[in-house]
Amino acid sequence: MVVAEDDEKQAELVRRYLEREGHAVRIVGDGLAALDAVRHKEPDLLVLDVMMPRADGLDVVRVLRAERRELPVLMLTARTTEDDLLLGLDLGADDYMTKPYSPRELMARVRTLLRRARRPGAAAPADDGPVLRVGGLAVDPERHEVTVEGVPVECTRGEFRILAALAAGPDRVFSRPRLLEELHGFDRYSSDRTVDVHIMNLRKKIEPAPRKPVRLLTVFGVGYKLTDPAKGERRA
Repeated sequence: MVVAEDDEKQAELVRRYLEREGHAVRIVGDGLAALDAVRHKEPDLLVLDVMMPRADGLDVVRVLRAERRELPVLMLTARTTEDDLLLGLDLGADDYMTKPYSPRELMARVRTLLRRARRPGAAAPADDGPVLRVGGLAVDPERHEVTVEGVPVECTRGEFRILAALAAGPDRVFSRPRLLEELHGFDRYSSDRTVDVHIMNLRKKIEPAPRKPVRLLTVFGVGYKLTDPAKGERRA
């Protein structure tokens, strides 16, 4: 496991907790060193601070995903604005935590990401099965591809898992906890905000007007559903 954190005290704290659970840990202090460590020997998981010298955490995720490296990435950030969270997840981070954080919660997130990565069939229905179609939206689990009206759409793994789950049950309302299970499995430490951020990113990619969604709808007080907008037009 690699921990990329330029704050030495913080890095040592994370190391102690990880080693206590039996993980071999390598600490690096900047973004380029993090890339070198992953390329030398890909770890089970990368714990990645956003604000680092030489290359920040967002650049590291961008490069790793461009290289098609699929290791889970947990980002640590002092940034709390919506745009920052959207960007981190949109680049391909699997989860994030804002500082200051509880070490116990950090370990719970680590266990969840590792369990998800190792569990056979963890990404179902995102890894196999027929093409899922909801109106002009098509989700191909086998090829990990999404198209809208025939136009390819790039999705991160987290976005794809949520979209595949919604597309497998069109017009069915999925609660945030249910969608969190699709992302990470059951984990009481996961945040509903993670789902909301993925939904906002997906709307930017599949909706003609993201602020006025017609496909990926909010059911207030319940959750989200995926629907065929043409159905509404026909009823009207």
